[in-house]
Amino acid sequence: MTWWERLTRWEERHQLGIDLSLMVLTGLVVVPLGASMAPNWGLGSYAGAGLAALAWAPLGWRRTHPVAAVVAVYVACLLHLLVGVPLLLPSDLAVLLALYSVTVHGPRWAHLTAMGSALVGNLVMVSGLLVQSWAGSLAEMAASAIALWLFASVTALAVWAFGLVRRSRRVTIAALRDRAERLEVERDQQARIATAAERTRIAREMHDIVAHSLSVVVAQADGGRYAAAADPEAATRALGTIAETGRAALADMRRLLGVLREPERVPGSGAATGTPGLLALPGGPGVPGDGATGAAPYTPQPAEHDLESLVEQVRSSGVRASLVRMGTPRRLPPGIGLTVYRICQEALTNVLKHGGPDVTVTVLAQWQAAALVLEITDDGRGAAADSDGAGQGLLGMRERATMVGGTLSAGPRPGGGFRVRAELPLPPGAPADDRAAAPGTLG
Repeated sequence: MTWWERLTRWEERHQLGIDLSLMVLTGLVVVPLGASMAPNWGLGSYAGAGLAALAWAPLGWRRTHPVAAVVAVYVACLLHLLVGVPLLLPSDLAVLLALYSVTVHGPRWAHLTAMGSALVGNLVMVSGLLVQSWAGSLAEMAASAIALWLFASVTALAVWAFGLVRRSRRVTIAALRDRAERLEVERDQQARIATAAERTRIAREMHDIVAHSLSVVVAQADGGRYAAAADPEAATRALGTIAETGRAALADMRRLLGVLREPERVPGSGAATGTPGLLALPGGPGVPGDGATGAAPYTPQPAEHDLESLVEQVRSSGVRASLVRMGTPRRLPPGIGLTVYRICQEALTNVLKHGGPDVTVTVLAQWQAAALVLEITDDGRGAAADSDGAGQGLLGMRERATMVGGTLSAGPRPGGGFRVRAELPLPPGAPADDRAAAPGTLG
């Protein structure tokens, strides 16, 4: 803020005090001049001083109460016209000051009325002055009256026009300040909305990662415990699956939480050294990063072409799972691809948790002309399975589908089991995806 802005704001906060001080200081000059000129018009010095003070005093409230001030000034000046004093300088300058103040600070009707009253007052003043002092012909007196009235009126109009310009500037500045304040409020609101949306997204991602990984771990741990006595190799495979699933879950969580931290910078180099506040995971199979250096390279988010590995992971838990692809796969934006993966992951997690023993699940990815249909069906217990009612899986899947403009339906199958069906729109002109396997059945 510049010194001029600080001075302007200070002046706006102390308008009454400043105006009263200026009125008193200038009145020390105006009132004595009025007293000295009064005898020329047949009045005493005290009467002239009183009329000058009466016209000058309302200027102390010209900005805080502009309408009252201009009315008081006009009445005082009209009073000394009625007592026979057509001109009293310099206190009559209060008319112009009051007109300017009501134009800048008063309502519209007030400054329009004040301007009209000034024109009429000028005519009365000029008429009285010429009647008392003119000795020429009537035509000359009329011409002089018109000339004097025009001069006084043009002066008043100039002051009024200057006040209108100043008023327009004040309105513009007030509008800009109001707009800046509203923009600040909207910016803060948008920041809060974005923060809430990001928290919701992270919570949804964490739910999908943790719920799916823990479901696989629990299924493998239960199977390994029962098979340990009869088939040690099966228990070994179960422990290996648990370890791989845990590493993958930790890697996904590290990638997700890494966006919440700013990388540390080495002083003088500008290079990032790691992610502060997060545990440095030791390097190992399936875990990105190096615990010695703290580097944390980020792997791409999973997408629709990773469905095969997801089905394979579920199949390793003892569930008969298969993936069926139909149509020509196409590349999807990261948001839609991640939605496909997470919906399938959540549906398979529900199969692991509620499908029961010896369940068979089929994942169908059907590429249509304008949409991708993802359908996960199983022959397990479905809606008849026990549930604590605290899960948010179905709600999360619907939210994900809605965010990309798709639809999702879920419910029991007529012949038993459960089905989740999502239809997600495809962007026009999406190129073919050479990363996906050829259409067919896997598993």
